[in-house]
Amino acid sequence: MLDAVTSSPDIDRLMAEIGRQARAASRPLSFASPDSKNQALNAMADAILARRAHILAENARDLHDVEGTGMLASSIDRLTLTDARIDAMTDGIRTIAALADPVGEVIAAWDRPNGLKIERVRTPLGVIGVIFESRPNVTADAGALCLKAGNVAILRCGSDSRRSSQAIHACLVEGLKAAGLPEHAIQLVPVTDRAAVGAMLAGLDGNIDVIVPRGGKSLVARVQSEARVPVFAHLEGICHIYIDGSAKLDMAKDIVVNAKMRRTGVCGAAETLLVDRSVAATHLKPLVDALSAAGCEIRGSGEVLQTIPGLKPATDEDWSTEYLDAIISIAIVDGVSGAIEHIARYSSHHTEAVIAENPDVAERFFTEIDSAILLHNASTQFADGGEFGMGAEIGIATGKMHARGPVGVEQLTSFKYRVRGSGQIRP
Repeated sequence: MLDAVTSSPDIDRLMAEIGRQARAASRPLSFASPDSKNQALNAMADAILARRAHILAENARDLHDVEGTGMLASSIDRLTLTDARIDAMTDGIRTIAALADPVGEVIAAWDRPNGLKIERVRTPLGVIGVIFESRPNVTADAGALCLKAGNVAILRCGSDSRRSSQAIHACLVEGLKAAGLPEHAIQLVPVTDRAAVGAMLAGLDGNIDVIVPRGGKSLVARVQSEARVPVFAHLEGICHIYIDGSAKLDMAKDIVVNAKMRRTGVCGAAETLLVDRSVAATHLKPLVDALSAAGCEIRGSGEVLQTIPGLKPATDEDWSTEYLDAIISIAIVDGVSGAIEHIARYSSHHTEAVIAENPDVAERFFTEIDSAILLHNASTQFADGGEFGMGAEIGIATGKMHARGPVGVEQLTSFKYRVRGSGQIRP
């Protein structure tokens, strides 16, 4: 048992044991019944609600520890738990429980001329390592999603969210025990030593199948550079909104303000606004005024500054910056072609939105832009697994292999082929 925080651990020994325990739990969990998994999930949600006061108290201790450290406001926002966020956490777990169980789902089936019957069937990935910073809710989201898909989870939180994450993790273990599932199906690394991250990236002697990082650019860059196992991740969320000449101004203002200012520290927050030259004279100033009234700093291209003097000039660096703050860069472009060109140059392939009444413009935007999530007449803040009906997400993936966009239960599965015959041999 490695449940207690170790004061001076042998990190290699500790992490190797966590890996062995995870792999041992993986096999029985892979064929656990949907009812037992759902029972565990609902028991987890009940435990979190029952221990709400304790979780909030531990979160307050985490927040106290980061006072005066210079932590960004966006990171403090992600670290903070409230009654509403705990309710959302438990609602997400119950939504995951209510989803169809992906394990064993027949994705495709066909018959061969020789009489063989072939099926492609969803299977768990195995053991998933999740490395995250500042987001204690990831403990619940990742643990619940992995469990639903029949996967074991090894969670490594940042030192800033240690107490909050431990309090939530205890509720997850309680749920596993209540359903008779292996308690090591969801493990929280009990030390904050950075060497634990290195051990996970090395794969824990082949016991980790996939790594998912949730954190800042430096963490994700390290994971993508050093991991010896597959990674589901995005490095940055440089998200764009394009206002087409056919856009309704009132709709555009509402969407732009929401996309930028609802929560500035999330990866789906808009960072760049592109305005069609054909409506710059009528749309640009109202959009700027709406953003300014909401407390957003505007950084404009030279052409934007000519139209609205007094704004802060945007530098070349601004177009490739994920602010995670109440700042947005604005440029005027030559229609949807100009928007596509700008996005192709600067996007991190996370999320882009087009505001347009012309369906041809929206269709071209969807066809020619290769980002994980594309929206038409909707805020980029919908780039979220919960909003996609997944209950929650383990992260947003911007790669092109296996998972892309919100990583939910289906994305946390692989597949195998089942072939049924009646005595066939190959000539």
